[in-house]
Amino acid sequence: MFLQNKKTLALLIDPEKTHNSQELIELIHLAVKYEINNVFVGGSLVTNDKMDSIVLSVKSVFDGPVILFPGGINQLSRHADGILFLSLISGRNPEFLVGKQVVAAPMIRKMGLDVYPTGYMLVGEISSASYMSNTLPIPHNKVDIATATALAGEMMGHQIIYMDAGSGAKRPISPNMIAAVRSTIKVPLIIGGGIRSFDEAYSALEAGADMIVVGNAIEQHPHLLQEIAGAIQAFNTSNVH
Repeated sequence: MFLQNKKTLALLIDPEKTHNSQELIELIHLAVKYEINNVFVGGSLVTNDKMDSIVLSVKSVFDGPVILFPGGINQLSRHADGILFLSLISGRNPEFLVGKQVVAAPMIRKMGLDVYPTGYMLVGEISSASYMSNTLPIPHNKVDIATATALAGEMMGHQIIYMDAGSGAKRPISPNMIAAVRSTIKVPLIIGGGIRSFDEAYSALEAGADMIVVGNAIEQHPHLLQEIAGAIQAFNTSNVH
């Protein structure tokens, strides 16, 4: 999922916002064209039963890892390559810290998915994820809370820290907060939410993001995929050792 000494990009597909298979296939062809590294599938609220069909459609075109990013146990699929096993460490709702994970764990084991233990942190304004999980996000200016939360997640054994401004965020997580967290933890750092330009993506990479996730903005403006993928490629090219 991560590449040694290189930054990576993941495209997030929300099954609830995927209206038809043709649009999905066209989007995945763009992901292949612009050399996207990973495809994540999942969302805060999924009321349909399209997980299997969406994962299979993505894999019919995309050769890279297809990873589940589940908002609930109804978002599992044995056809995926792996799953971000999320614990919402920025919140205080026990159901999203460990409750739903206990229910999901035996199912995931039976599916044989690769599991990536992930400390998940919501940052910024109220979003779909914070509303559905009944938790408050970490405010944009509370860098000390973000760093302490990420460090606690790492100490609890999470192999990845994922900081998310949420779907449709008005602004991305600040480079200042990203840099502070990056200097505090040793595990890979994923940044998602609110990134809508080359400059915003590049700033997140410079600050220490190992992977950027884009979803909502791409759904509305697919051409942005080229711009953000270009930031990843430009950063990797300028930092070749």
